[in-house]
Amino acid sequence: MRADGVRNQRKVLDAAMTAFATDGLSVPVAEIARRAGVGTGTVSRHFPTKESLYAAIVSTRVEEIVAKAGELAATRPPGEAFFAFLSYMVDQAAENRGLAQALAGAGFDIEAAAESGGHDLAGVEAGLLTRAQSAGAVRPDVTNADVKALIVGCIAREQPATDPIARRRMVEIVSAGLRA
Repeated sequence: MRADGVRNQRKVLDAAMTAFATDGLSVPVAEIARRAGVGTGTVSRHFPTKESLYAAIVSTRVEEIVAKAGELAATRPPGEAFFAFLSYMVDQAAENRGLAQALAGAGFDIEAAAESGGHDLAGVEAGLLTRAQSAGAVRPDVTNADVKALIVGCIAREQPATDPIARRRMVEIVSAGLRA
């Protein structure tokens, strides 16, 4: 790819990251192009669909999330790692509307995008939960689907305004309910 093509692709990705984070998954491609200072044809050349554009962004975010999960698992006891990851995911989704919508299953399969990027997001999340349950820190009847729904619920409490105090309270309430 030519240098100007690489530069334009980076501008599109940067503009899309910001647009999806602030406006969610419904932001039009034309708006992303406007924010990037390019035409919609340039966006389409690099990313044929809005889903492919979001998948490129998700790949980066998932890589960060998987790395954070690995760091927590390596440095903290299983229960503490699980609850820290839960809090981390709620914070990440609160800061990124597109991520929150993707986690809620609103038109984008984040796990499929993670897998196509070589990341096992579902496996990482399930591993943290299983280790916490084996350590007796989390109720044995809790499933990964339960945890995902609770993350989405914590974020739903804040919509449409961001309220970090309410978010922290929700995480504390959810964590108390998950403890063995």
